[in-house]
Amino acid sequence: MGDNNLNLPPGFRFYPTDEELVVHFLHRKATLLPYHPDVIPDLDIYPYDPWDLDGKALSEGKKWYFYSRRTAKRITESGYWQPIGVEEPIYSNGAKKVGVKKCSAFYMGEPSQGVKTNWIMHEYKVSSSSSSSSSSRKKNSSKIDHSKWVVCRVYEEEEEDGGGAELSCLDEVFLSLDDLDEISFPNS
Repeated sequence: MGDNNLNLPPGFRFYPTDEELVVHFLHRKATLLPYHPDVIPDLDIYPYDPWDLDGKALSEGKKWYFYSRRTAKRITESGYWQPIGVEEPIYSNGAKKVGVKKCSAFYMGEPSQGVKTNWIMHEYKVSSSSSSSSSSRKKNSSKIDHSKWVVCRVYEEEEEDGGGAELSCLDEVFLSLDDLDEISFPNS
C-alpha cells in the first residue's frame, strides 16, 4: 500500500465506500473521536501535483487517500483543481444525509487557461447537520474548527480507446495497404 509504513495484516485492502469514508473516517476525525486503524494521513494537497502523491498519501492500487483542510486555494506547482459537476449528497443506510462529495479535475497550466488531465479528486466533507450535534463539544475542546476537514480520493481515469478491440498483425498489414500511393513498383 505505498510507502506509508503501516503495520497492517497481510491481504488488507482499503476499498471504502463513500459512506464509509464520511461516517467511519472523516466524521470521527472532524469530531476528535478516536478512529482505528489510523491509516489515512493528513496532507495539504495543494502544494502537490497528483502524480506526486505516491508515498505521501495512503495508496490502494491507483487511488490515493488523505485528509486535508478545506481551502479556497486549489493551485499546485503545475496546475490547479477545478470543480466539475455538482455536489452529491452521501447518505447512510438509514437514508440520513451524512456528507457531501465534490468532484474536481486537475488542469495543467494557469487557472482558466489550463488543459484538463485525467486526474480526478473526490473531496468528501461532513454535512452540517451531522456535525452540528458535536459543535458545542468542539468549541470547548479546541479553538480549531475541525469541521473544516475533508477526506480526498485521487485517481487517474483510464483513457478510453474508442471502444474497439486491438488490431491483429494481419489487420495492421491490410490497413497499411491502403496507402498504395506511397508504394513504388519496379519498372517492368
